[in-house]
Amino acid sequence: MKKNPATRKQHTNLAKGEVRIIAGLWRGRKLPVLNAEGLRPTGDRVKETLFNWLMPYIVDATCLDCFAGSGSLGLEALSRQAKQVTFLELNKQVAKQLTQNLQQLKCTPQQGRVINQDSLHYLQQPEPKPVFDLVFLDPPFHFDLAQQAVDLLIKFNWLKPNALIYVETEKNKTLSLPDNWQILKEKTTGQVSYRLYQYLLGE
Repeated sequence: MKKNPATRKQHTNLAKGEVRIIAGLWRGRKLPVLNAEGLRPTGDRVKETLFNWLMPYIVDATCLDCFAGSGSLGLEALSRQAKQVTFLELNKQVAKQLTQNLQQLKCTPQQGRVINQDSLHYLQQPEPKPVFDLVFLDPPFHFDLAQQAVDLLIKFNWLKPNALIYVETEKNKTLSLPDNWQILKEKTTGQVSYRLYQYLLGE
């Protein structure tokens, strides 16, 4: 959904696109998105399918939106009454726009906070206790970032028992996952595969 952190380039076109919130408290709201190189907000059809999958779980969930870009997934979660979303975004200008969008929606820092940092670096901080009920992983394709993020989520104890993890990758990308990650849903649209897993602690 986002800037390629492997290159560490920060070029941003100041022209703006927009992202639309599909449902919930802010249904139909359109928010500006900077046209940064590599930014590809999750399409409405994929997003609608995902949040249909998440419907039983989203209310009051504590969420992490890695490689956040436009923040499309995290904003949709907040609109559907997630308790809190942490957005991780490397590009400084994109992170600033996302912060402004949260302010426009009158979100408090307790509801939505943007951290301008490389997602993989952030996940390497040891976490003394599990934090997240739901994690969105939609990194730039072809850099093996999804696998690295999965490994760090496990190694550094970020996931609550029975947490859900959404992973969006290029078509036919295989991931190495522990046995206690159960796949709940899976779909491929065009060149994109997206899957929803559940972390079954102790299974």
